[in-house]
Amino acid sequence: MTHRIRKLLIANRGEIACRVMATCERLGIKTVAVYSDADRDALHVAMADEAVHIGPAPARESYLVAEKIIDACKRTGADAVHPGYGFLSENPAFAEACQKAGIIFVGPSAQSMRAMALKGAAKALMEDAGVPVVPGYHGDDQSLETLVAEAELIGFPVLIKAVAGGGGKGMRKVYSLEELPSAIEGARREGENSFGDGTLLIEKLIEKPRHIEMQVFGDVNGTAVHLFERDCSLQRRHQKVIEEAPAPGMSAEMRRAMGDAAVKAAEAIGYVGAGTVEFIVDVANGIDGAPFYFMEMNTRLQVEHPVTEAITGQDLVEWQIMVAEGKDLPLAQDEIEMMADGHAVEVRLYAEDPYGGFLPATGKIGLFDPFANVGAGQRIDAGVRAGDAVSIHYDPMIAKLIAWGEDRESAINALIDLVENTPVSGLTTNRDFLISALKDKDFRAGDVHTGFIEAHKNTLLTKPAVSAHDYALASAAILAARHTRIEGTDPWAMADNFRLNLAHSEKLWFENEDGEVITATVAACNSTVTITVADATVDARIIDFDGDTLTLEVDGLRSRLFAEVDEAKVTLVTPERTMVIKRHARDGGLDDEVEGPGTITAPMPGKILDVKVTDGETVEKGQPLLIMEAMKMEQTITAPKAGTVSGLALTPGQQVTGGAVLLTIQDKE
Repeated sequence: MTHRIRKLLIANRGEIACRVMATCERLGIKTVAVYSDADRDALHVAMADEAVHIGPAPARESYLVAEKIIDACKRTGADAVHPGYGFLSENPAFAEACQKAGIIFVGPSAQSMRAMALKGAAKALMEDAGVPVVPGYHGDDQSLETLVAEAELIGFPVLIKAVAGGGGKGMRKVYSLEELPSAIEGARREGENSFGDGTLLIEKLIEKPRHIEMQVFGDVNGTAVHLFERDCSLQRRHQKVIEEAPAPGMSAEMRRAMGDAAVKAAEAIGYVGAGTVEFIVDVANGIDGAPFYFMEMNTRLQVEHPVTEAITGQDLVEWQIMVAEGKDLPLAQDEIEMMADGHAVEVRLYAEDPYGGFLPATGKIGLFDPFANVGAGQRIDAGVRAGDAVSIHYDPMIAKLIAWGEDRESAINALIDLVENTPVSGLTTNRDFLISALKDKDFRAGDVHTGFIEAHKNTLLTKPAVSAHDYALASAAILAARHTRIEGTDPWAMADNFRLNLAHSEKLWFENEDGEVITATVAACNSTVTITVADATVDARIIDFDGDTLTLEVDGLRSRLFAEVDEAKVTLVTPERTMVIKRHARDGGLDDEVEGPGTITAPMPGKILDVKVTDGETVEKGQPLLIMEAMKMEQTITAPKAGTVSGLALTPGQQVTGGAVLLTIQDKE
């Protein structure tokens, strides 16, 4: 029996809510958004036909409250709910509540979710279905003695995982018996804090793994298919950064075997809707004929689904809606296998600092126009606009950038072009890191694995220094901005550097990351400037500055860059780099250091989970001091040097603001 969906409520926010709405608009389905206090002016709210306020900013008081979502459906007459990913998307109780209220849940059954929710039970189920699994322990006895004994039986290194985990939370790599107790403690605590379940499993750690997943779909008539694989091996903190389809180097035979295993997994639980069966592949001896093992199943649409759409030409959200309406899958497996075309790559643009341990960043987005430079075969899925804020309450992803090409090389080149032409300012992002990763020779050669970033950290995670040439560009941007701010046509009011016979000369001052003053001497005549910084001299001609885009001719070479200038800083975004250059008021003293030696501050707002030391305790450099949670991630704060703890007055559960002084390490006497 089929039921045509007429009004769909998206129980999510940001990019995925906007993505679902785009398909609904094409299909003629009305949409309803839900929003918290923090999202009152969000893009997904503006895009929807209707919107319902559901509570305060914290997700546990708004997006995670199933009753509020059900009530929003009733108030608006929505006959279906799409959960997106995250939040309630894999919550079986929510799926049941929708069904009880007579609302179509665009996703799998609660029974299927429960079958795959706990990693240990899911592995046992997959073993019974004939799907290969990683050797390990997933038993009920969770005592420390049993877990230690099982780890020794498996043999180090091992991987500790929270059974209800995801996104790298509740996961620890352990290389020796000595590390095991603290790893078990941390994984259990993180599992309890993030998922309400501290149950753990132990697996053999695959030292050089690739993370390859298969997109599966099932319908109400018991048919299950796969739509090829995605390689998601390039990760940080066990979370994906770059995804692509098909997987580099995978043979047709291996693809067929993995696809068959994925379909078996879906059939074993009577799966209906979109799902992803994730495999870990041991590529220590190369991918050709490499063993692969079931890792987990995500019972929802994945963030990286656009690369599958790019190589198949199918809209997976439309497939979800069709299946939810009770219709058959639109294509059979043999039809799907005939349609694969080309290669697609996706990157996740995050507000985070790759050069500072990938810590999430917050702030208001300045320059950002995600759809200004999208060409053929390119796509951007975004849920924010210029002027929107990235807050501490939600995942810091800004957008997904996707490119398709006839082969892998052309897809990567198209994606590099798209990222380079998508500038972002106002807050720290991983844009420069993404460009470096896409250009890396090993990545381009297809030599990817989950340890790729760590293996290439010297090139990928070293922040480029600001050069004398960069300070010269910043000086040119200041002059260009000064000129464009003059209004009117009075020639005596123009700031165009005009002088009778003489060039105008002035000094501009900047501050480097070490607090040192950098002086730029500028000699300007009309639109031509000569800028000297240290022993470097740059001749530049300002062609045009429209408030965002600065066109310069530097030493005879014309180029374009994005620039923002204010009293405190100059932000420059070139195709390869994003630079925030601090300005310095020369007539005042240098800013005093906010932190004295050994002063430890909160890197961002968050919650203290555990206090490892006491006030007055003597500690060594690198010793764990505190564990805090911020933006859904757990951070261990360690001692920057040896000394004595002073000023510590924190307790577990305490909230702290960004920049708050947590404690001080006093030098040993």
